[in-house]
Amino acid sequence: MEPVNLNRLAYFAAVVDAGSFTRAAERLGITKTVVSQQVARLEAELKTTLLTRTTRRVEPTEAGRLLHARTVTILREAEDAFAEIARSNAEPRGLLRIAATNDHGASTVAPLATAFARRYPACQVDLILSDARTDLVADHIDLSIRVGWLDDSSLQARRIGTFRQFLVASPEFAMTLAVREPEDLAELPFIANGALREPLIWNFARGDFDRRTVRMRQALAINTTPAVLAATLAGGGLSVLPSYLATELIEAGRLVTILPDWSLPAGGIHVVYPTARFRPPKVTAFVAMLVASMRQAASSKEK
Repeated sequence: MEPVNLNRLAYFAAVVDAGSFTRAAERLGITKTVVSQQVARLEAELKTTLLTRTTRRVEPTEAGRLLHARTVTILREAEDAFAEIARSNAEPRGLLRIAATNDHGASTVAPLATAFARRYPACQVDLILSDARTDLVADHIDLSIRVGWLDDSSLQARRIGTFRQFLVASPEFAMTLAVREPEDLAELPFIANGALREPLIWNFARGDFDRRTVRMRQALAINTTPAVLAATLAGGGLSVLPSYLATELIEAGRLVTILPDWSLPAGGIHVVYPTARFRPPKVTAFVAMLVASMRQAASSKEK
């Protein structure tokens, strides 16, 4: 037997419920001819008569009553499924899996994930922190927060913010330095961040035209940014740290900027998604909270 056309079941049920091909066609918003043809084809497929037609009313046969009872259940299940999907699209719910780097994930994403879980109790959050690149599709990740510079990818990305980079040292270590130009840094102990593609080569800029590239001398190599920060605070040497980790420590006097007249390249903060036409509400709600939080932080810093 060939697969049943489910539309024909809906036409058949409408005729039984209305007791007339004409009224069924009016309810469905199609012509009487279409309804009649589809019910006739359903009877042909089942090789049985489903309806008896009189001049005043259409009545189901015994087989028709049996099929109608099953059809009502099928259509109700379909309506419930559509309603369930509509509810899930209206309010965030379900498991939200987020990938982020160790540093930005701990400092920014984790507190926000906590606030998100409180605001949307129908959601559960699974936050995966790693400086290694995550395969969003294979690992079933809903979104990734990536900082820095994105590689070409088939994934969909949205830039939601930026961060600065600072060359810093502990106050005690900074007191031992006599640095006037970027070239003076080459022989000083540097804490290399192994999470970066080029942890020892840094491009400095001053004004529109003065550019210098320096290769640092590695004293320590550490593969996570929070650990680089800890080593820097302990006086292990110079390091380059992102503004979202360093700014408050600089303002508190626990870190000192070196060569403050020179700048390092700014980086982007991106939300990266698996390729899809639609985003579930849990994803769009979290990204909206993240963007609002970053704008609020940027506004407070400007004040």
